[in-house]
Amino acid sequence: MDGVGFHDLEFRRNHEPGIIKMTPFDLHQAQTRRQMIGLGARGLGALGAASLLNPTLLKAATSQAGISSFGTLEAPHFKPSAKRVIYLFLSGGPSHIDLYDYHPKMKDFHGIELPDSIRNGQRITGMTSGQKSFPCVAPMFEFSRHGPSGSWFSDAIPNIASIADEITLVKSVHTEAINHDPAITAINTGSQQPGKPSMGAWLDWGIGSPNKDLPGYVVMISKGKGNAQALYDRLWGSGFLPSKHQGVKFRSTGDPVLYLSNPNGISRDMRRNMLDGIAKINQAKKRETGDLEIDARIAQYEMAYRMQTSVPELVDLKDEPKHVLDLYGEDATQKGTFAHNCLIARRLSERGVPFIQLFHRGWDQHNNLPKELRGQTKDIDHPAAGLVKDLKQRGLLKDTVVICGGEFGRTIYSQGKLTKDNHGRDHHGRCFSMWMAGGGFKAGFEYGKTDDFAYNIVDNPVHVNDLNATILHTLGIDHERFTFNYLGLDQRLTGVEHPKVIPELLA
Repeated sequence: MDGVGFHDLEFRRNHEPGIIKMTPFDLHQAQTRRQMIGLGARGLGALGAASLLNPTLLKAATSQAGISSFGTLEAPHFKPSAKRVIYLFLSGGPSHIDLYDYHPKMKDFHGIELPDSIRNGQRITGMTSGQKSFPCVAPMFEFSRHGPSGSWFSDAIPNIASIADEITLVKSVHTEAINHDPAITAINTGSQQPGKPSMGAWLDWGIGSPNKDLPGYVVMISKGKGNAQALYDRLWGSGFLPSKHQGVKFRSTGDPVLYLSNPNGISRDMRRNMLDGIAKINQAKKRETGDLEIDARIAQYEMAYRMQTSVPELVDLKDEPKHVLDLYGEDATQKGTFAHNCLIARRLSERGVPFIQLFHRGWDQHNNLPKELRGQTKDIDHPAAGLVKDLKQRGLLKDTVVICGGEFGRTIYSQGKLTKDNHGRDHHGRCFSMWMAGGGFKAGFEYGKTDDFAYNIVDNPVHVNDLNATILHTLGIDHERFTFNYLGLDQRLTGVEHPKVIPELLA
């Protein structure tokens, strides 16, 4: 079923019994401790266990603490066009030159030295800084125009090209970061410096989730055949926000979430007796200290209890008909694949989960790009397009934002030796391409322009924080007013360097 929207939450705050309104500061005090049990590897073991204790007791404790699935914003800043976000993050830096940002003149530039006037003193990575030559490389893929915008799409992504009428293709995204970790951190948190909350954590804190049985922020990871950069849990972390807002990572083996199942040899009655004791200890500790975080912990126990039934049902695909599975491609039923994760993302969106993020690793093609890029696009092309089509036919695309892209693009010049059929490309943050579908973004629209080398932006630049501000806007959030006071500064997802919403991207 489709969950209630952000605009429905205020009514429920004021009319549902047992829900106490709290200020963001009060909620922070009630829920925050760095050592508090989170929804991680150790946390869910305790969470799932404790929740078997007594649902009535847990519900009462949750109500007393004023803790619910609602966020801290009293109401949207303005009418939202979207209720949820599915973020398809291609980790490693997919080549915009070989997928989206084609210029016919590139064929004429193939093999010639990148002009100094184009590079213009750009800082480059240590991997190519020692090269004496920077020969330009035209795409080794065929391109054709699609959709009302006439956008170019590579033949490596024919299925994504088939949804050109549904997407906004932005060719002028840019970032200051030139290496993976700071770039991934920047686009996910608004800052290159670690320690800031991720976008999903911000949204879980701000607007919460209408589904009490599932986390408000879910992360799934898949890996292609290319060079897979490391991903750190802090990329979906809560930073200085209460720890309950960090993303919950679904696994591809064993329990989808750690410790959902009871341990071998432990019966339901044995666990109940154990947790009765834990509850008495917790209540005694609360009487002694007055620590409201104990109530917050009990509320998380309740979530874990509910996940013990909601998550297995979520990942059971037996009710999915063949024609739906076919939308996602041959790997749809294979756990751990991008295709399978896309299908689970649709099922999560049906159940009202507000932020779902898929990380697909392997896009760092410093060498052997033609072959590796083919492999990577085979992983994502069919399921990404299928997800958009599936959401649309279910009536969910209109209020779901689908985002697809990585942390930066790749250079027009070759890294290493350029041969007839092989080459690599270095990192390039000065311009790259991303696309969005649904949730209030324009359909069949292209925005931004680069030079003939796809090296510099010549029209309508979009900083990564401009993009994040625009995404928040679709959810009814004014990014400048969406703040959390930490270390004396009103922190926000979009940073402090005057990012802006890009209205031209919105329908």
